[in-house]
Amino acid sequence: MSVSKKSLQIQKTYEALFALEDIREVFRQSLPTGFSPAEQEEFSKDLSRIKNIIAELESGQGKPSCNRIGKLDARTREEEFINIHPIQAAGRLTPEARKAVISYGDGYSTCDYCRKPFRLDKITRPPIEEFHQSLAKFLNMDQARVVPGARRGFQAVTQSLVEKGDSVIVSALAHYTEFLAVEVAGGVVKEVPLSENNIVTGEAVARKIEEVKKETGKLPKLIMIDHFDYQFANEHDVCGIGKVARDYGIPFLYNGAYTVGIMPVDGKKFGADFIVGSGHKSMAAAAPSGVLATTDEWAPRVFRTTQMVGDLTSRKFGVKEVENMGCTLMGATLLSMIASFPRVQERTARWDEEVKKSNYFLEQFQRIEGSRVLSQWPRKHTLTKVDTTGSFDVVAKTHKRRGFFFSDELKERGIIGEFAGATRTWKLNTYGLNWEQIKYISDAFIEIAKKYNLNVN
Repeated sequence: MSVSKKSLQIQKTYEALFALEDIREVFRQSLPTGFSPAEQEEFSKDLSRIKNIIAELESGQGKPSCNRIGKLDARTREEEFINIHPIQAAGRLTPEARKAVISYGDGYSTCDYCRKPFRLDKITRPPIEEFHQSLAKFLNMDQARVVPGARRGFQAVTQSLVEKGDSVIVSALAHYTEFLAVEVAGGVVKEVPLSENNIVTGEAVARKIEEVKKETGKLPKLIMIDHFDYQFANEHDVCGIGKVARDYGIPFLYNGAYTVGIMPVDGKKFGADFIVGSGHKSMAAAAPSGVLATTDEWAPRVFRTTQMVGDLTSRKFGVKEVENMGCTLMGATLLSMIASFPRVQERTARWDEEVKKSNYFLEQFQRIEGSRVLSQWPRKHTLTKVDTTGSFDVVAKTHKRRGFFFSDELKERGIIGEFAGATRTWKLNTYGLNWEQIKYISDAFIEIAKKYNLNVN
């Protein structure tokens, strides 16, 4: 199949999907008893159009489609290209999730059968309550909630534990949302320095705790450390950090934004009091979505319910959880996470294979003289920071397109996701690619290097 034929068939697929949505709207505008004559005519017209589109899809022939939605272009990058974008890889929706988005896209679709106590995690149809229980078990924690992204999980914990002026231990590679979560609670971040290999160790955390104790006269209120950081995706000593946290009696928040949903995560093994994960980054869910899990010890604190009473009406909403603002993920975000969950559970068992594929590609990548891996080597994660200052950036210095030549060459070969124009240090992620795709991108990088007379070992 030629690229042009494939591209046309992708366009026709979207055209058919959009035409089906037009038919769906006819149903929504009709009476329960059936179509009016005008609606029947519109239905028949749309159905005939779909049949023609399907015929063109099958043959790979026909006029290219304009699938714009108002001012929006249809997003076809996952169908047309191999995407190695550093933060998009594990957030690709499964087929089940895409179907759930179609079915549950309406705003309050999760609330069709909401009954007392009128709380999201208590809804049984669809099985949201069951999912919360499965999620806690999946992470080997006692209780779990869904939240609008990992950042809101951080925020729920800091607002529950941290008071003005309190210290919170974070990594020197901590994500900006961890800083914001501490700031919104009035706390102060205290960064743990890295080892020479850009790793946070338990020993370094212990030393930082002692520094804070000496400086402030009291212990930090929280330790918040990533398992794999977002800058290098290096693995940090979360087991050692968990032990230090227990020794000092300080709660430990395990940041699993790059682990929950792609590799096995055992909260009890890590000694975590809280686990935060990202649905749209690592759980094949629509954005914004995330998870927050905790132990029975901390659940009454972080999942506290409101005690407020109205002064005029005496109204009270005691069942609503304060840090979650009552309910969190309504509609397609949550249902996409639930729909993907069986596949997410299954794929965590194949994590070693994903890392093996990443290392294979990077071995080929490093054959290009001047190309280096800046993250831990060999890799323990599929997200990697690389340096092509000595290879592709050498070409960029004299190329009329500068660094964008590299993006052009990759896109010409059906590969996207690298930072456009970046030829010095940049990040990529091979998660979810099959072996055929891994070997294809490996060959593509070598091919581009040879085209510009770079040495390949």
